[in-house]
Amino acid sequence: MARIPNNELDRLKREVALVRLVESSGIELKKHGKDYLGLCPFHDDKEPSLVISPDKNLWHCLGACNEGGDVIQWVMKRQGVSFRHAVELLKDGDAALSVPATPVKRNTTAKHSASLAAKPDDQKQLAVVIDYYHETLKQSTEALEYLNSRGLGDTELIDRFKLGYANRTLGYRLLARNRKAGAEVRGQLQRVGILRNTGHEHFSGSLVVPVINAEGVVTEVYGRKILGKRLRKGSKRQRISPLAAY
Repeated sequence: MARIPNNELDRLKREVALVRLVESSGIELKKHGKDYLGLCPFHDDKEPSLVISPDKNLWHCLGACNEGGDVIQWVMKRQGVSFRHAVELLKDGDAALSVPATPVKRNTTAKHSASLAAKPDDQKQLAVVIDYYHETLKQSTEALEYLNSRGLGDTELIDRFKLGYANRTLGYRLLARNRKAGAEVRGQLQRVGILRNTGHEHFSGSLVVPVINAEGVVTEVYGRKILGKRLRKGSKRQRISPLAAY
């Protein structure tokens, strides 16, 4: 079996936001200085002993289990899978949404997953994703810096045109593909072009610009990959036409 390249492992450890990953698995985190605290799911935790350090993208339990590590170790422990399986889950964007074999005592379904799974119509599902990208952009320093560098950083403009940013976290907000509802949602998003046939986001790492008509229907979506404040060299504008799926 081929060895996983170190650069691929480093990329996952660097780019997969641990705070989002933990929250997406149903664990409530609260800010505590530079860190976040929450109830550890690996033992009967009465007081928050799980510490997430965003700066280092690491986690550690100060309680009974004394576990810790990076995003890969989190998925291994949370899902009870091997190192290689954890890496594949992270690459596919499913890691936060696969329910562990032994359920914890509180809800483990990501909050945003419920709204995504509850939309039966493709267009409504697309609208939910556009809203998610929009909120993601407003929380992304990188995306906002890029817009400012292009003279497009006005908040009213961002809200008016629902500009968004696909920061590779959408997969963590979807139900796992091995669930019926998760497969249906992913099928919808593939039909409208948000997800590729591989399951990866079409606009991964891109500024997302939806074209919305007078009736509020998303007719097209454009994307430009960004790198810091610059457009990636050789990057081309991407476009999907959701209405083509109808």
